[in-house]
Amino acid sequence: MQLHECVWMGLALLTLTGAGALAGCGAVPTLVPELAQSPVEGVSLHGAQGPLTANRSAAMLDRMEDSVSDTGIFDEHLAREEAIASGPLTTGNRVLLLQDGPATYQAMLAAILSARNHINLETYILDDDDVGQRFAQALLEKRRQGVVVNLIRDSVGTLGTPAAFFEQLVASGVRVLEFNPVNPLDARADWSLNQRDHRKLLIVDGRTAFLGGINISSVYSGGSFSKGWKPRPRGTPAWRDTDLQLQGPVVAQLQQMFLASWQAQQGEPLQPADYLPRSEVAGQEVVRAIASAPGEAVSQIYATLLSAIASARRSVRITQAYFVPDPMLLQALEAAAARGVDVRLILPARSDSELVFHAGRSHYQRLLDSGVKIHERRGVILHAKTALIDGVWSTVGSTNLDWRSFVHNHELNAVVLGAAFGRQMQAMFAADLAASDEITPAQWRQRPVLLRVKEAFARLWAYWL
Repeated sequence: MQLHECVWMGLALLTLTGAGALAGCGAVPTLVPELAQSPVEGVSLHGAQGPLTANRSAAMLDRMEDSVSDTGIFDEHLAREEAIASGPLTTGNRVLLLQDGPATYQAMLAAILSARNHINLETYILDDDDVGQRFAQALLEKRRQGVVVNLIRDSVGTLGTPAAFFEQLVASGVRVLEFNPVNPLDARADWSLNQRDHRKLLIVDGRTAFLGGINISSVYSGGSFSKGWKPRPRGTPAWRDTDLQLQGPVVAQLQQMFLASWQAQQGEPLQPADYLPRSEVAGQEVVRAIASAPGEAVSQIYATLLSAIASARRSVRITQAYFVPDPMLLQALEAAAARGVDVRLILPARSDSELVFHAGRSHYQRLLDSGVKIHERRGVILHAKTALIDGVWSTVGSTNLDWRSFVHNHELNAVVLGAAFGRQMQAMFAADLAASDEITPAQWRQRPVLLRVKEAFARLWAYWL
């Protein structure tokens, strides 16, 4: 037995013997949103100029239904989405699906360099490396041109970024807000080390927004399907991730969320800017922005995902970086498979977090035995957080399917309704599926004892991962 295997065995034994003591520290909460929502009559959409009339909303939804072979599926997801989450469903949006760092950074930097009024950036990780410096120089250049720049950076996520990196931004007039500082003496609002800002959001001039799972770091320099925008460090795998570029009325929702985060953290007053310009029609997509934060009765993102899975009639397609499901999510996936829904998960074959990786794998046997199909993405570090239900309900964002995202983190997702965007999501899922290996129930039962030990140990810490 290798040394690292002995360490795992020892840790597992220590943890198992101390499990009773850990249990006495408090039970893991059960996340139970109300899924039995009554159907919503006369779903109302919001457009560029505010709420649409009932007739205009119905006409737009009829056009969307025409593109779906079974309109009952679309109606069900629409009603559930209207009932479960707060915030309006907005129409008139343009949504661009961005895969991996190179394409996303190119689009983000182009938007930044086109800014005329303001730039609001909120991120978990902002590294002082080639990519981070490229963003910093773009922000500094726009600040020299008189553009207002505001930055929210998570204290833990940027813990390894030198203070000088942010000091150069502040010296140029960029407003930099450290979210929930690690040092409680620096805290301006209620302090909790465990509550982190995991959102990734860029808003330019109140008209273009980016969100998803991509941090600002050179680990994303290479693409996962082809050669990247610049070489990665030798021997390191590509990172596979997904973002959205959005234009239209939904951007105002995202802007309000950014401004609310700044206010809740009691940042210094923002410089005057046209943060909420008059909305314009940019496309035809129906989108809702959903934010979640610790302290809520239930995560809105979690609740709407569970609701969509509960409504699934044909297919559930989930691509997830950190999969440590709670009992409700497990039950929802099992129930969908039991009623004949084709449920497929693409999960990592390797991860930057070994504990999370093995905690997630500890649930494989139960899911496989229930008919859920599991595939592991090979050759990359999978960091995407996406879902597609019945080809008409899509979500992309920062939220992992783990306790940390649902209980401890501030997260941000977008839900896009419609078959046209769903086809793009399906094509992306199919490409990842082709680069994945399926895990079969028989194969999984034959896994080595050491893997089982790692799974048991990691699962005990699931709530804190």
